[in-house]
Amino acid sequence: MQESAKPGDARFFRRTGPHSLGRIAELLGVQAAEPERLIHGVAPLQSAGPEDVSFLDNRRYAGLLAATKAGAVILHPDFADKVPQGCVALITPEPYVGWAKVSALFFPFPEATPGQHPSAIVDPSAIIDPTAEIGPGAVISAGAEVGAGSSIGALAYVGPGVVVGRNCRIHPQVTISHAILGDRVVLYPGARIGQDGFGFAISKTGFTPVPQLGRVIIGDGAEIGANSTIDRGSAQDTVIGPGVHVDNLVQLGHNVNVGANSVIVAQAGVSGSTQIGPGVMIAAQAGLTGHLTIGAGARIGAQSGVMQDVPAGEEVLGAPAQNAKAFFREVLTLRKLAQNARKGPKTGTE
Repeated sequence: MQESAKPGDARFFRRTGPHSLGRIAELLGVQAAEPERLIHGVAPLQSAGPEDVSFLDNRRYAGLLAATKAGAVILHPDFADKVPQGCVALITPEPYVGWAKVSALFFPFPEATPGQHPSAIVDPSAIIDPTAEIGPGAVISAGAEVGAGSSIGALAYVGPGVVVGRNCRIHPQVTISHAILGDRVVLYPGARIGQDGFGFAISKTGFTPVPQLGRVIIGDGAEIGANSTIDRGSAQDTVIGPGVHVDNLVQLGHNVNVGANSVIVAQAGVSGSTQIGPGVMIAAQAGLTGHLTIGAGARIGAQSGVMQDVPAGEEVLGAPAQNAKAFFREVLTLRKLAQNARKGPKTGTE
């Protein structure tokens, strides 16, 4: 096996730089000593060298700070007095946000290369901005639109009438139908957007499919993870708000409405017509039944089974899901009962 390398293998990532500490500090909105000093890359504390910038955000790794050889470290004010000699402190209340900005400075997100690959199939009625990129084997259907600076990856399918906004990144093998995408939307490989919702009428003779006549509306800056699926609405639209981040392997049913800047983690499933407020966090493998209302800022724990509305700001756990404090009280009570059972009953001779 190869030794662990610093971030940014040149075979996979485009690098810029070097950048001065002054430029990095300006990006973070902070002041820095030695502003003319050049920094060539980013690296974790334990592997960074004098030409790298690193960061410290988690107290668990505070012990690595004293031994780091990094040229500069982005960190919280609480750790400013622990920076070793020769290392420049870049002090900010949000070190991880700063790390994200600086990493993107050295390793910018891929940009579209204008043009259409010869193997792409583009309907003559599609509207493709000249600055967009259409990759190998991609299909752009009749009446579809692809905005400026957007890239459509290899073997992706953009269905009839679909609108892809500006500076979107549609990764390989994505399929999009019945959908309107805003600007800066990212769909990771294998995402399926706009397919039929799970809708049918049940009778004594079987199932009658209900036409799914809605769309999927995805707001600016939203990201949908690999192999996640979002059904189009039945009679209403399925709406994914701006800034929403959906992890890999998530299922969102028809008519679901996800509020701005919410997060839905891997293998979670949301049944049809559930309304999710802004700033909600749904952890891995949680399942939500249909027609619920999840209030703004609510937190739903991993593997929770949510069967009733969740008030704004509340944290729930368990299956069926309940208030987190009540859940932990029950766990503690059961633990005590189990411990007492193992000790056995008193005989009176003790």
